[in-house]
Amino acid sequence: MPISISYQTIFTSRSGRFMMRKFIESRIIRTSLFFAIFWLIVNYSLFGQEKKIDQNPYESTYTKQEVYIEMRDGVKLFTSIYTPINQNKSYPFMLSRTPYSVRPYGEDTFKTNLGRNDWMEADGYIWVFQDVRGRWMSEGLYTNMTPHIPGKTMPKEVDESSDTYDTIEWLLNNVENNNGRVGQKGISYPGFYTAAGMVEGHPALLASSPQAPIADFFFDDFHHNGAFLQSYWVAVALFGYQKDGPQSESWYKSVNPQTPDGYQFYMDLGPLKNASRYYGEDNEFWTQLVEHPNYDEFWQKRSIIPHLHSVDHHVLTVGGLFDAEDLYGPLTIYKTVEKEAPALSNRIIMGPWSHGDWARERGAQQVGYIHFGDSISTWFQKNIEAPFFRSVLIEGTEPNLPEATIFDTGTKQWLEFNAWPPKEAKKMNLFFGENEGLTVNSQVESSDSSFDSFISDPKKPVPYTEETRMVFTPRKYMTDDQRFAARRPDVLVYETPVLENDLTIAGEVLAELFVSTTESAADWIVKIVDVFPPDAAKNPHAPAHIEMGNFHMMVRSEVMRGRFRNSFEKPEAFVSNKPTKVAFALQDVMHTFKKGHKLHIQVQSTWFPLIDRNPQKYVPNIYKADESDFVKAEHRVYRNAKYPSKITVDVLDKR
Repeated sequence: MPISISYQTIFTSRSGRFMMRKFIESRIIRTSLFFAIFWLIVNYSLFGQEKKIDQNPYESTYTKQEVYIEMRDGVKLFTSIYTPINQNKSYPFMLSRTPYSVRPYGEDTFKTNLGRNDWMEADGYIWVFQDVRGRWMSEGLYTNMTPHIPGKTMPKEVDESSDTYDTIEWLLNNVENNNGRVGQKGISYPGFYTAAGMVEGHPALLASSPQAPIADFFFDDFHHNGAFLQSYWVAVALFGYQKDGPQSESWYKSVNPQTPDGYQFYMDLGPLKNASRYYGEDNEFWTQLVEHPNYDEFWQKRSIIPHLHSVDHHVLTVGGLFDAEDLYGPLTIYKTVEKEAPALSNRIIMGPWSHGDWARERGAQQVGYIHFGDSISTWFQKNIEAPFFRSVLIEGTEPNLPEATIFDTGTKQWLEFNAWPPKEAKKMNLFFGENEGLTVNSQVESSDSSFDSFISDPKKPVPYTEETRMVFTPRKYMTDDQRFAARRPDVLVYETPVLENDLTIAGEVLAELFVSTTESAADWIVKIVDVFPPDAAKNPHAPAHIEMGNFHMMVRSEVMRGRFRNSFEKPEAFVSNKPTKVAFALQDVMHTFKKGHKLHIQVQSTWFPLIDRNPQKYVPNIYKADESDFVKAEHRVYRNAKYPSKITVDVLDKR
């Protein structure tokens, strides 16, 4: 049985937070903030930005050194090293490798936040930050998701594993007062570099924490199950251009949409082939996306997942249950390491966070309009992250932490498990039924021809949010109210009656649809939604006009590009009007649908501009589709004994 954990409320000033939230949520302010935040992200990175303060406390407690560390192939990587001035004891290294810049540059200019964890800083570390090869002040050419080379035998065979190894070796031999132990952590893309460094790791590397790590670009960030996340399109500039020599300032130019209306901007853009007006052949990443629409060797060799069999040290994987960018990565990395090395000290924590929230403390932890509690990030930093590294790197002991620490996003409490997904969870099938109903574990008797249908029009795609938004990477939608979508004719709805008891879903979710289309191509989107009671209380942390009565909170959602239903390598067209099975996994859920709520499923074929539009007429490469390829189609979802569309979930009995 899971064990509840309480956390301490630290921030109590609701009035101050409410006033600030009202200010930010002004539409005019939001529009101008988009461009300011986008500039900060692409120039300083979300996790590396510096703020101007009168006096930096690190200047009196650390010395800063900037060095170029030579890799085995002769390429030199720019590295900033912050060493505690107190030399009465030795310290472990904490390494973070990033494509987003280790700013600020200059040995007399200090970061304003080293570890993003006060307890870790109090424990004492030598903090090391490195620009990865080809980025910012480092030499070499940049490669997105550098392919790993297993069993390297040649001196000039390099990858992120070898660069991490060579960096650690240099640090041990050249930085005084180290205790011979090394840890590493990183969030998002730096999380990938952490995961890559785990593979064939240096003997001194004893603890790694990949946090929201990218694991495979065909399933994280820019793709979901082969569908292109068009909402990330503006980020292509960030990763697409090579630079000439070391650069302390950005060398790429980002696209300025010049509108707060993302839906209209991308509709006006038209087919993806029109993106050439913004990105030419000099943008290597966009060219790679266009030329590799399928999960071919190009993408496969950029996945770190097949190489995680050689991990031999302590691992703490961190993720957010509402991370719109990297949810596949942490779950898959944890499960793969667990499978490949079951005896390893391998742990996971998944909280009620969007991307990287655990590295910030805003007081109230909220995603969209759903409030999960106060100081949840602080609780994690103090009780999970700091003890993990302290035990291994300072005390030399096994971390006294649970295998899995997962937040129930319905009851809003931490739970501990001996395994994830929980071994005690039982499978439950939710079958699509008549009159928009869901039935549990048994298909409702119906004729073999029973189905629901809708017309999908690429010229009027279903939006992913009802708000007018233009964002760098969308996040709020992960808990957004889905009533607007449920009321559209091109969205199918299936729903349980009002629940008489709590229903806890804890683990993996599988959608198994039987569908057909009058055309030859389609996408399939499934959402799991928690429908609140009509009299649900208001959220005092939300704007005054937001009512929670009958709120349709999205709990999980995913898309499957239909052409990849049988193989991500070899796409297939649909046969017109032929019932066809489309099965795909949604990412894991830890959510209790409370008594008095309803569990609600939505099925649709467009989700714009979160994902790009499917032409619905099969073409070899959607990135090269013409406007004439985009056609209306009638889609059917079957719900009968012969073709029983259903959602399978893991259910936990918490009584």
